[in-house]
Amino acid sequence: MRHRSAVVVSIAVIGALSLSACGSRGGKSGDNAGGKDNSATTTVVIGVDAPLTGDLSALGLGIRNSVDLAVKTANATNEVPGVKFEVKALDDTGKPAPGQQNATQLVADSKVLGVVGPLNSSVAQSMQQIFDDKNLAEISPANTGVALSQGEKWASGNKKRPFKSYFRTATTDAVQGPFAAQFLYNEAKKTKVFLIDDQKTYGAGLASTFKGEFTKLGGTLAGEEHVNPDDRDFSAIVTKVKASGADAVYYGGEYPAAGPLSLQLKDAGVNIPLMGGDGIQSSEYIKLNPKGQGDFATAVGLPVASLDTAKKFIDDYAKGGYKDAYETYGGYSYDSAWAIIEAVKNVVQANNGTLPSGDARPAVRDAVQKVSFDGVTGKVSFDQYGDTTNKQLTVYTVKDGKWAVEKSGTFNG
Repeated sequence: MRHRSAVVVSIAVIGALSLSACGSRGGKSGDNAGGKDNSATTTVVIGVDAPLTGDLSALGLGIRNSVDLAVKTANATNEVPGVKFEVKALDDTGKPAPGQQNATQLVADSKVLGVVGPLNSSVAQSMQQIFDDKNLAEISPANTGVALSQGEKWASGNKKRPFKSYFRTATTDAVQGPFAAQFLYNEAKKTKVFLIDDQKTYGAGLASTFKGEFTKLGGTLAGEEHVNPDDRDFSAIVTKVKASGADAVYYGGEYPAAGPLSLQLKDAGVNIPLMGGDGIQSSEYIKLNPKGQGDFATAVGLPVASLDTAKKFIDDYAKGGYKDAYETYGGYSYDSAWAIIEAVKNVVQANNGTLPSGDARPAVRDAVQKVSFDGVTGKVSFDQYGDTTNKQLTVYTVKDGKWAVEKSGTFNG
């Protein structure tokens, strides 16, 4: 396991940059109209937990940088008079144990009034109770495991929110897995799939929801296998897939294993598409698998680059000089951070222009539940479970060395 590092980014009010917030957030809002001096008597810290090193760091760095951009924007536009925002970003390496340690560190800092992250559903499981015990709002831009917000018995219809402090701007696997199954069966015309997952919370959950919908539609499973997330030699599974007669592979997991798996299949002459979820929809997948032409991935929401609401974000991100791409979850990370900023603003406005004395976390958490604004990724608001109200998804395919949009829509089920 790689070492855990903490990166603290303190953002001062930006004068020359003069970034404006994206979408409706860039407009004037009463006393928040740009141009006022932000003397910033109160510092509010937004925590970030993500894999900043290791195999999944491409996604984690995009999350951190997008939160950083949101904070710079809020400070530059004096979004909350009297408040200066800072970012405290911690590295979980994509593992639950470091994530749990990070959660403990974040709740111990009284200036932290909200957290963006984590990337992995398994990491979220290790953090939720810690945050909830201290009323600290947590908004993930990437978690898709359904039980995180709807409880372990959600599949039987017994939905119960386990933690009042947990929110997410990404839609769940209850939507993503079936959406992929409908596409693969109805549109790609694949009827015999070999199902593989990495046994993690995210991968196993995604594979399970895909399986339920695919077989319901009339598709059959050519076989099922489980791998470890750190596996890179898939020769035994490749042999099984080749002998199975499958016309596609569905993989529940992330790109560090999915890329080599698909490449080894192609090298063995198994020229069938591999499909996965948002965990593989990264440029890193293509780097790991130069033969991935025709592979598929679903991702939450609509393509950020195609949204009018995201143009300012994309432009400002480029101007911000970040060396790492914002990746799959950049827009959702920005919106997660802005939901916290919006919540702090509403709490301050309701308290005569200042944060409540003592612990402001419960008020901010409750304010997050009520936020509603036009964000980078579209309308940002949360339902009774803390889940995003945005249920749209996109299917991508690898074409000419890039992820290209195949289809966008809403799960019909």
